[in-house]
Amino acid sequence: MKIGIFTETYTPYISGLVTSEVMLKNALEKQGHEVYVVTANLESFKYEWNPEKRILKIPGLPTGIYDSRLTSIYPVKAVKKIKSWKLDVIHSQTEFAIGTFARLIAKQFHIPLVHTYHTLYEDYVHYITKGYFNKSSKKLVEYLTRFYCDTTATELIVPTNKIYKLFKEKYKFKKNIHVIPTGIEVERFYKEKVDTKQVDLLRKSHSLSKKDFIILFVGRLAEEKNIEFLINAEKKMAEKHSNIKLLIVGDGPDKEKYEELSRKLKLEKNIIFTGKAAWEDMPYYYHISNVFATASKTETQGLTVIEAMAANTVPVCMRDEAFLSMITEDLNGLFFETEEEYKNKILYLYENKKQLDYLNKQARIQAEHYGSKNYADRALEVYKRAIKEKQEENRFGFISTITKKIKEIFNDSNT
Repeated sequence: MKIGIFTETYTPYISGLVTSEVMLKNALEKQGHEVYVVTANLESFKYEWNPEKRILKIPGLPTGIYDSRLTSIYPVKAVKKIKSWKLDVIHSQTEFAIGTFARLIAKQFHIPLVHTYHTLYEDYVHYITKGYFNKSSKKLVEYLTRFYCDTTATELIVPTNKIYKLFKEKYKFKKNIHVIPTGIEVERFYKEKVDTKQVDLLRKSHSLSKKDFIILFVGRLAEEKNIEFLINAEKKMAEKHSNIKLLIVGDGPDKEKYEELSRKLKLEKNIIFTGKAAWEDMPYYYHISNVFATASKTETQGLTVIEAMAANTVPVCMRDEAFLSMITEDLNGLFFETEEEYKNKILYLYENKKQLDYLNKQARIQAEHYGSKNYADRALEVYKRAIKEKQEENRFGFISTITKKIKEIFNDSNT
């Protein structure tokens, strides 16, 4: 099968979405499929085609939002190249410029379109509105989401029941919805796959010792991730045990704000901001940590939680439906709803190593269900369904056209 993945972001940019895209491409290619990627060029304003990796990069203008770029919705130079691939199916990963391009290409060349909905855009409206017109803006987001997913896609994939309910109950989505938890290459996080010397070097580079109890957060440093919650809770835990430390890996618009809050709370020795981390270094961060924590309620799934579990690092998460399918309370992770509850659960794990070890082992077992092959197999089933539906649509369309033509001839002969 020839598959085209259309996405706004791809390597070398690092994000949960990019991780899932790379994983899907690799897993499909291992099964003998040809996978092409169409993405924005985040490094320069020019077209780049890598025939060996089958990656086409389209130039775009910087948007000022992280490293993203806004490309043309119909870059003519790319059309001829994409046409030559003779794709069987297109899998779009975005609703923006590249996503619109995917839909235009799918329509022009009669290619079935599968779309994965990754982001709860209603939770990100504040970046654009700055607090104004939030209600009307969310209505607009709902309209655009329904248009992109219901009107233009042949099949829709969502990662969790949380998103399934959003589309069925709120958006009244009519087409098929496939709940497929996004997989990752879990093997690269396994303890036996990680270089222990690199783990020790990373620990030393951040002035951490093996006696420190490390709480890890990985993600974008922005309001919707609720990092302020973790920082405020750290103050109370550090007062009781000075070796409990919070390691924050990532970058974002609120990084300086959180650094200032840490200084204000006099937590410079207990909170470490690493900034961006290289994709290949991420397993080491999980392996210098004792627990993984997130207070976010805006996740569609939370791939970092799966990464943590694969690395035998127990997840401690805000109770949210996005995590319920991955974590079973007191089996492979813990939930909290308040700051006091979060603090108590961290302290419980700090003081009960036997329970921590048990949860870590169970977390690893659960992570194995999110391997790349399982995800690729389920995605392939959706591709096959989309291809079949498109063939039937084209056949009925052809019959309809012929029937219309016959009627026109018949009507002409009677006049």
